[in-house]
Amino acid sequence: MRAVIQRVSGAGVHVDGVEVSRIGSGLCCLVGVEADDGADDCLYIARKIVGLRIFDDESGVMNRDVVEAGGDILLVSQFTLLGDARKGRRPSYSRSGDVEAARAVFEGFVGMVKGLFPGRVATGVFQALMDVAMVNHGPVTILLDSRKLF
Repeated sequence: MRAVIQRVSGAGVHVDGVEVSRIGSGLCCLVGVEADDGADDCLYIARKIVGLRIFDDESGVMNRDVVEAGGDILLVSQFTLLGDARKGRRPSYSRSGDVEAARAVFEGFVGMVKGLFPGRVATGVFQALMDVAMVNHGPVTILLDSRKLF
């Protein structure tokens, strides 16, 4: 499982011109499900998201997590995070999970985040063509991979 975590001052998702979710300050998380991801991958990424200390404390040092900062979390599925563009110009998505299996894993992941995070968790729409808008605050962007490739 891969995730791109962005500290935001606000973010939202539209599908077919209709807003389906919006958060205020917090984290916008783009999440890609790999073919053989399971509960351990989900739990690793979920714990990292909730525990990342990337919000400023009273001294201006990134020392608070999203819970301490009183933020929200927006989770958006994005299979293209698993695109491999090392060869040629067209990325290969062979590492991304089967659609229905990936949907089940992503839904389980959302449940894990909700179980770990006492605040508001919003989501995009799985497999929809989404317009995701965010204001990256800082900017702060963190890359996560459950296989710890980076």
